[in-house]
This record gives sequence, structure tokens and C-alpha cells, in this order.
Amino acid sequence: MLTYATRRLILSIPTLLFISFVIFMLLQLAPGDPMAQVPLTVPPEVKQKMREALGLGAPPLVQYWKWLVQVFWIEPQVFIDWLFGTSLAEGKLRVISWQTRSPVMDIVLQRIPQTLWVVGLSYVVAILIAIPIGIYSAYRQYSIFDQAGTFVTMVGFSIPPFFTGPLLIVVFSVQLGWFPSIYDTTLVVDDWASFKTQLQQMIMPVMVLALQTTAQLSRYMRASMLDNLGQDYVRTARAKGLSEAVVVGVHVLRNSMIPVVTVIALGVPSIFGGAIITESVFKVNGIGQLLLTALFANDLPMVMTLTFIFAVLIVLFNLVADVLYGLLDPRIRYD
Repeated sequence: MLTYATRRLILSIPTLLFISFVIFMLLQLAPGDPMAQVPLTVPPEVKQKMREALGLGAPPLVQYWKWLVQVFWIEPQVFIDWLFGTSLAEGKLRVISWQTRSPVMDIVLQRIPQTLWVVGLSYVVAILIAIPIGIYSAYRQYSIFDQAGTFVTMVGFSIPPFFTGPLLIVVFSVQLGWFPSIYDTTLVVDDWASFKTQLQQMIMPVMVLALQTTAQLSRYMRASMLDNLGQDYVRTARAKGLSEAVVVGVHVLRNSMIPVVTVIALGVPSIFGGAIITESVFKVNGIGQLLLTALFANDLPMVMTLTFIFAVLIVLFNLVADVLYGLLDPRIRYD
């Protein structure tokens, strides 16, 4: 397994380089100019100097090479400097946002905690709810619980967040006044009162995001359980006298989790990507809103870096899913 994981990590390097090159070239073809927002009173020669300072005067391949050096060489040095107090990256040019004129990675690191608080927690809540629902719905197929669960999950999967978000705001914020409608990203949790406030402002965005994820995962879990409940090894286990809890909770569940692990693992990068619609509705100052703002501002370094981070996460969690296959099913061997 270790040999397989090492081989996959090595092969992922050219894959990620190719992905980054494609993303960069596609962004170069995108319409718009970061200098479009500069006032008309600024002289042309000043605009030209500003363009050169932003790196817009160089050919696309030169810009791409500079970005690679900054991401893979300078940014790791910055991390080492922060970790050990050294000065390896002192005076070196980092990836700079055209919009804020500050390092892109610093902005990303500032936004990630807000995204993890909301999107990450919603994903955990969805998994904890969806898997038991899927298991029981499959075990009690066509029961009232199964039919009710099917109806609720289909409704949750069909209704988009831009509808459920404002609906919850109208009901729980405007009508009942239970929860705040705007997420306060400046809140510092340092006592019980601030912790309660943090929980209150997290409930609605977490509910909106967890609803769709729960609907998706529970359907996958139910289908996988139904497929395994009719297998020969289940009848053999029951014939040996094993209890129903052991048959379903150990043997069937372990084999049923194999396809579900793929869905869960591939959904993890979306946590770091944020939820653009939900973060915009509840004014969560996270990664999703940062990407949306960068797209509107034509901030290519920010968009390029964020999309590349998402690509890295997708490749990484594909590998995690494959490794988990081998842990869940002893028949699967990669070495």
C-alpha cells in the first residue's frame, strides 16, 4: 500500500503541472483587464508602469513560470520562515493579488477558518446523519421510515441553497428572531457568551449546506446497502447464527461503505472550496466568497492560486479514497 501511495504521489506531480498550465492559459483567454477600474484621470504612462508592476507586460509563458516559482519555491520558504523563525523568503516576490495588493496565500489562510467553521461542520453533520438514515432505510425497505426518508431527501436534493437560505432567514431571523441573518466574521470566541453567539450564527448556513449533502449521501448509502443485503455472504452469515446486528453492522456495512467512501472523499475538497451561494447569502467571509470576488475583479493570481489548490485537493483525496478501499475490503490490493 505504501509503494502504491508513493507511486501515485509521484505521478500526480506532472498531472498537477498540466492542470495548472491549462488553468493559467484559460484565464489568459478570459475577457477583462485588471486596470479597467483605474480612474480615467491617471496618465497612460502611469498605467503602463502599474501594468508592469503587476506583471502584465511579460509574455504568458514568462508569467506562468514566475507563478510556478512563487508557488513551489517561495511560498514553502515563507512557511518555513513562519515555522522556524528563519528569513529564507525575505525580500522575495510572492504571489500578489491584483485586487488587494497583498500576498494571495495570506488572504487564503485568513479565510479558511471561516469556511471550515461553516462548510466543514456542515459536511461532518451531513455524514453523521446520512449514513444511519441510509442504513436503516435499506434495512427497513418500503417502510414508513424509508418512504418518509426518500421524500425528505429528494426534496432536500431538489431545492437549491439560494432558495432555502433566504427562506430560513425569513422564518428564523425575521419572523422568529432566533438566529442572526448575517454571519459575523469578526467575532472572537473567548468565553461562553461568544461561543453561544458563534453557534447561533452557524446554525442556519450549516443547515442549508447539510441538507443537500445529507440527501445525496443517504441515497448512496441506501442503494449500496440494498445491493449488499441480497448477497450470498449475508445469507451464509445468518445461517451460521450470527446476530442481525453483527451481520448488518459489520459485514454488510463494511462492504457498503466502499462506494460511499468515494463520494465522501471527493466531497472533501468542496469544503475548502467553500459554498459560494451559501456564503454569499449569509455573508460568510470564506473561500467561496473570496473566489467569487476575485472573478468579478478579474484578479487572475487569486483565481489561479485558488483553483490550483482545489485541483491539488481533488488529486489528494482521490488517493485517500483508493487507500481506504484497501482498508475496507481486504480483497483489494495495489502492491
